[in-house]
Amino acid sequence: MKNLVRDVWNRDETAVNAWLNLPHSFPAEIMAAQDFTSLTIDAQHGPNDYSNLLPMFQAMRASGKTLMARVPWCDPTWIMKFLDAGAMGIICPMVNTREEAEEFVSYLRYPPLGQRSWGPTRAMFAYPDYNKDGANDAVLAFAMIETAEAFKNVDAIAATPHLDALYVGPSDLSLGMTNGALPPKLDREEPEMIDAIKRILEAAHDNGKRAALHCGTPEYAAKAVDWGYDMVTVATDSAILAQGAAATLKAFRELTS
Repeated sequence: MKNLVRDVWNRDETAVNAWLNLPHSFPAEIMAAQDFTSLTIDAQHGPNDYSNLLPMFQAMRASGKTLMARVPWCDPTWIMKFLDAGAMGIICPMVNTREEAEEFVSYLRYPPLGQRSWGPTRAMFAYPDYNKDGANDAVLAFAMIETAEAFKNVDAIAATPHLDALYVGPSDLSLGMTNGALPPKLDREEPEMIDAIKRILEAAHDNGKRAALHCGTPEYAAKAVDWGYDMVTVATDSAILAQGAAATLKAFRELTS
């Protein structure tokens, strides 16, 4: 089974991820036509559920990109169903301890590596060479590090067997680590937050894992690549739509004022 993100990592290159909030197959298809390595449907904060996710995966299938989802919680109902729909990577939010990371991984891997139930109804059609061992090897498991507790336990989480990567959520991380003193936002510039982001990267690499960072701008994503991050999220479909619409209207107003 092929996973483009793994191929990119095996070449010691950086994977470039896009974030999909819009709950429709057409914008997903447009995003998949661009040169991203992977695309992630957000089913935690985005307005997406299984009924949106399935046709979005179908619309993006021909792209050959790695199709992933962020689940609402560490719950086997969501994790296994999204995998059966064809997800080749799962990002799990709010992983705070090694035990929670192990639980997450167990839902994502078939025995003997985990307890995933067999029934990849659509995945077997999306990937003609689909099989149990191939799925265990190909599917990516990302644990989000986004709380003060997770940061404290980051080395133990990173050491979890069969976990592939840590995914940094800067907004919640800044809220948690400063007890709400910093406002939630991406692209942190505070020295203590940059130190934390680099510390998570170090923990991942020290334990043979990869590290991913959610970014708000290409400029910050490029900075993260310089730090050594293995994956950067550089674009969100809803943000691109809003920014493009605002820029177009601004240009029009300036030309006709």
